[in-house]
Amino acid sequence: MSTTSPGAYVIRSIRADEWAAAKELRLAALRDPIAPLAFMESYEQAVVRPDSFWQERAAGACEGADRAQQIIAEGPDGVWVGTLTVLVEEPGTTDWTGAVVERKQGHVVGVFVRPEERGSGLTDVLFDAGLEWAWSRGVERVRLIVHEQNGRAQRFYRRAGFVPSGVTVSLGEEPDDIELEFVVERP
Repeated sequence: MSTTSPGAYVIRSIRADEWAAAKELRLAALRDPIAPLAFMESYEQAVVRPDSFWQERAAGACEGADRAQQIIAEGPDGVWVGTLTVLVEEPGTTDWTGAVVERKQGHVVGVFVRPEERGSGLTDVLFDAGLEWAWSRGVERVRLIVHEQNGRAQRFYRRAGFVPSGVTVSLGEEPDDIELEFVVERP
């Protein structure tokens, strides 16, 4: 998968040997002010992970992998400016919350666009590529989880066709640590 988007950005799946660039972009995402609401990992946790972690992560979600795919937006200068990952969840398995997955579905995680690129349309193109990949794997729907206080992300997800499913997930003891599931059904 490789397409050119407006502004001469290339939208494509990562390659396994690009783990260092994937690591750099993830660490940039975790330094974003919204990171505590958007990611279930802190910069401090991620930065100390060994290279082997990043290598395995890239290999499991690279071009040709069929259970996960990390898609990036690469700028004309070769710098990665945005990403998302789609995981395939199979019926009968358990998800990250411990709930049983009832049908084959995609799960979008790790959405990030560098601040200077926001509003450019790259997120739309990344989501189009992610959904296209998920539909090609035979999923019935694609879901994502978003913090109830992350209004910016919720507005985008609605514009991209996702709707709240009514499922909520509590992440901790704090009453404001609630995540909402948004879904889009296969067209």
